[in-house]
Amino acid sequence: MAVITMTGNLASGAREVAALAAERLHVAYVDRELMMEASQRCGVPVGTVAAHDERYGSLRERLSGLFRSFLERSAASGADPLTGATGLEVVLSKTYADMAAEEPQLSDSVYLEAMTHIIRELAAKGDIVIVGRGSQMILAEMPHALHVLCVAPGALRAQRLAERDEIPLAEAKRRSEESERARIAFYRKFWKVNVDNPRLYDLCIDTSRLSYETATDLIELAVKAKAASAAGV
Repeated sequence: MAVITMTGNLASGAREVAALAAERLHVAYVDRELMMEASQRCGVPVGTVAAHDERYGSLRERLSGLFRSFLERSAASGADPLTGATGLEVVLSKTYADMAAEEPQLSDSVYLEAMTHIIRELAAKGDIVIVGRGSQMILAEMPHALHVLCVAPGALRAQRLAERDEIPLAEAKRRSEESERARIAFYRKFWKVNVDNPRLYDLCIDTSRLSYETATDLIELAVKAKAASAAGV
């Protein structure tokens, strides 16, 4: 049962490697965008929205069902601060910058409760790659989970971002630096850690030195080794 968390600064290659690893291992891939889409489907009966890809359609339904369960449980407890699916969508749409700043309409405890529940429930069923959202911290005590950090020099990340988004290099550099400050602040605020501390991870991969495909090879090997270690083999 593969559970992989992936994090990295903007244009570090974390998302690309995560997607490749999910494809290689034939497991689900979840990021903030997919969570947001699933939250918008909370009020839609399961199976009523056609999906172009059966595997991803099933995952969206799984996520939507998980979100509905969370909202129902919160409402039943009499402490539903999310005001239904719309409130959950607000939680999931927050960027690192949003959450690192003061958020008077969304308390830190609400955010952590929602994300912790969602990520732990996803990981409990296994066979999944989860990108960001503090997943490596939330699942830090899960023995077989593999935690991966992708890094790359700032100049290369800015170049990648400029090419990907078709923006001037100076703008890409500004966005990259702004994103990195927000990401660092987010983890300091919620977990009091330096997110780039290698001790938080099983693998730290510099994508300026290793290709995305090689990084995926390493992850595949590490998943097997971590599973064997957790099983005491």
